[in-house]
Amino acid sequence: MTSEHIAGIVASRRKAFQDGITKPLAWRRQQLNGIRSMLTEHAAEFEAALASDLRRSPTETQLAEINVILAEVAHAMKSLRSWTAPRRVALPLSLQPGRGWVIREPLGVVLVIAPWNYPVQLLLGPVVAALAAGNAVVLKPSEQAPATSAAFARLVPEYLDARAVTVVEGAAAETTVLLEQRFDHIFYTGSARVGRIVAEAAAKHLTPVTLELGGKSPVYVDDSVDLKAAAKRIAWGKSLNAGQTCVAPDYLMATREVIDAIVPLLDDAVRELYGEDPQTSGDYARIVNGQRFDRLTTLLGDGTVVSGGRTDAEDRYIAPTVLTDVAEDAPIMREEIFGPLLPIVEVSGPDDAIARIAAGEKPLALYVFTNDESVRRAFLRGTSSGAVAFNVALVQQTVIGLPFGGVGQSGMGRYRGEAGFTTFSNEKAVLSKPLAPESLALIFPPYTKRVDSFARGLLRRLS
Repeated sequence: MTSEHIAGIVASRRKAFQDGITKPLAWRRQQLNGIRSMLTEHAAEFEAALASDLRRSPTETQLAEINVILAEVAHAMKSLRSWTAPRRVALPLSLQPGRGWVIREPLGVVLVIAPWNYPVQLLLGPVVAALAAGNAVVLKPSEQAPATSAAFARLVPEYLDARAVTVVEGAAAETTVLLEQRFDHIFYTGSARVGRIVAEAAAKHLTPVTLELGGKSPVYVDDSVDLKAAAKRIAWGKSLNAGQTCVAPDYLMATREVIDAIVPLLDDAVRELYGEDPQTSGDYARIVNGQRFDRLTTLLGDGTVVSGGRTDAEDRYIAPTVLTDVAEDAPIMREEIFGPLLPIVEVSGPDDAIARIAAGEKPLALYVFTNDESVRRAFLRGTSSGAVAFNVALVQQTVIGLPFGGVGQSGMGRYRGEAGFTTFSNEKAVLSKPLAPESLALIFPPYTKRVDSFARGLLRRLS
């Protein structure tokens, strides 16, 4: 698309918003129903697109992509009236009689830039929230998932109101032009490097942003849990989508005794999930492209392979792999892995693990496998992260009532459920006070001794 074409698309969506097309609740429900119909009626097409882009199994696409969005749509449809209802606010006695309330109004035109690793869920999740809030939306799917992007470009105009919702395909050039336009909110999911570019571009228009980034999400395991059960959940969380998940377990910390016990259990868990040879399993995905494959195979050299380690460049296959003897300053410990490699780091106990986490950037997710309540409390008090999950990995982001997002380098802003609706809304404060009787006399000049005494007494009562 040319710059003029993209600018025209944004201008047309703004006109639709200004004309009031997107604000009625009936319109919002119609769009949400459109998303539901698009995903249910063309589920096979999306399954095929994900199989082409990531060798994703149809079942995994249903579980990790389509069902997540269908649940999000159902929740928004059920909650829309309560989310949009004015919220009364109590007024102090000095402002009585009067009324105060908060109205959530749509922001305007929203840009959603999605990544390639979950190209359905991470595009439509924010879109559901933006449409529920009454905004016009420009969708930018990832060019690195071309089959899924093409499916959206074809289907969105069939199911959603083309006056207010549109798809812009393309790569860096098209994204750059989009970021030059004035939006009322930009929602970006991807790397911290590109997140900085998005934030810088948005700052030129003072556009608010939500940045869903990533980072190194650590796992801590102690001997109070069933290590076999823990190993299976960790292996699944690390292997889903071949590790290409922003909240995947990035590295595991444990004492030497726990490490010695859990390493063979992780290997057993992989065989239980994907068979003796995961490359032959129809349930195990592939690395998205050759560049990312080459980067991951280089990281294999940062430690000792104790499980997995097989690669096939032509097939873009990397086996679920466990590494030990990893140096703290090795590249695999300094950057987000985003692949099926799990380094294991020896720590002396929970305090050591907490100190290591606190010394680094704040993670998007933290996974703690322990049944010791004191250890759980210590991790909650001593660390900061977008989310904490005890004895489970990944699934916290599918819980609609739990806001999803990062902190610090792992992102800013939240979505899922009402948190997403709030993100794409302006919470307008409204105050109404009759002109009579006049209850504001004590705050009007001239400031007599009586007024001064009232003000100082009020201050004491409030402190």
